[in-house]
Amino acid sequence: METKKLDRRDQGLNLDIHGKATIRVEPGTPSLDILATMFAPFITDQELPNPDITVRSHHEPIPDASHNEDEYRYDHKSVWLSGMDVQVSKDGSGYTVSGTRELLTAILPLVDDITSARGAAMIHATMVEINGQGVLMPAWGGVGKTSTMAKLLKHPGCLFMGDDWGFVTDTGTLLAYGKPMFIKPHHRTIYPHLFTGRRKPLIPSRFSRPIGRLTTLVHPVATKFPKLAAFSRRWSPEHKMVTPEQAFPGMPISTEAPFSVSVFAERHDGSTVELESKSTEWMVDRLVGNFYCEMSAHSRDLVTALSATGLLPMHAAMAAKAAVVRKGLEGVPCFLLRVPAEWSADQASDRICEELLAAAANARPLVPAP
Repeated sequence: METKKLDRRDQGLNLDIHGKATIRVEPGTPSLDILATMFAPFITDQELPNPDITVRSHHEPIPDASHNEDEYRYDHKSVWLSGMDVQVSKDGSGYTVSGTRELLTAILPLVDDITSARGAAMIHATMVEINGQGVLMPAWGGVGKTSTMAKLLKHPGCLFMGDDWGFVTDTGTLLAYGKPMFIKPHHRTIYPHLFTGRRKPLIPSRFSRPIGRLTTLVHPVATKFPKLAAFSRRWSPEHKMVTPEQAFPGMPISTEAPFSVSVFAERHDGSTVELESKSTEWMVDRLVGNFYCEMSAHSRDLVTALSATGLLPMHAAMAAKAAVVRKGLEGVPCFLLRVPAEWSADQASDRICEELLAAAANARPLVPAP
């Protein structure tokens, strides 16, 4: 593992995301290790002569730059965000991202822009293949996506696709994103094998929310220093980061499946479980809105800066994304599932799992458009 890391630092990193977007991380870029970790399923040995996104550490000059007070310096093709010390340059349909901080949060919205233009919109959701059908469960953070995934994979015919991010195509296909999973103390009974043997100690479950809020506050500072951020991720008592292969040893992983049903899951203050059929347009609004809301503050700041400086108008980006999602949802049953907020992760995920299995069983098998 260490040899591979050293090789990447010397040679750089190439990523190919489902043939929809390519990324070249130049040698010596401080973000290289975290990008290799978070985009591990898409690492390729193929050369990328014309990558869609180039990632490097050094900025390019912006001659005669315009000012937005002290926040931005920009021209017709580049913007530098002073608070993040990140520069994004646009050349045709491609981007160059530069900075010495961790750049994952700067890259994600650019990946979405490129893949959406090529018919695959990025979404925030649990994705699972159930008996050959792609089942999507978009949700807010903390609803129970990671817990539900463990319950689903105990059932025959269920395959992991992703528990956080993924893609919906305009041909009606779900594309997987098997990024690392964040296992927290309340997952102990759900992923017991991850809490045995030698491991770092995790805080008691009752402290997870206050520690999580503190982590959110210090995260922007930590990511200015990639080595510090890597150290904090490795040793933080709030969670442990594992690969899907570690979470589900020996289980096959699906890379794509025909989109058959979408169930938006929420926690609510009521005491009963509610399942309500929804329109395609309702689900389009929720998928697009949830994606932007669940991005980090840095990602949203970048989206705002790109729009404010005319490099990537927000209305155009959202419209393009919505068009892909709308087409992908054609003929797909859509539901809103509300589960009591007072329920534990274990109890909530049991019921969510039950509802998803039922929805998949009742969904009409779909064949993606050619």
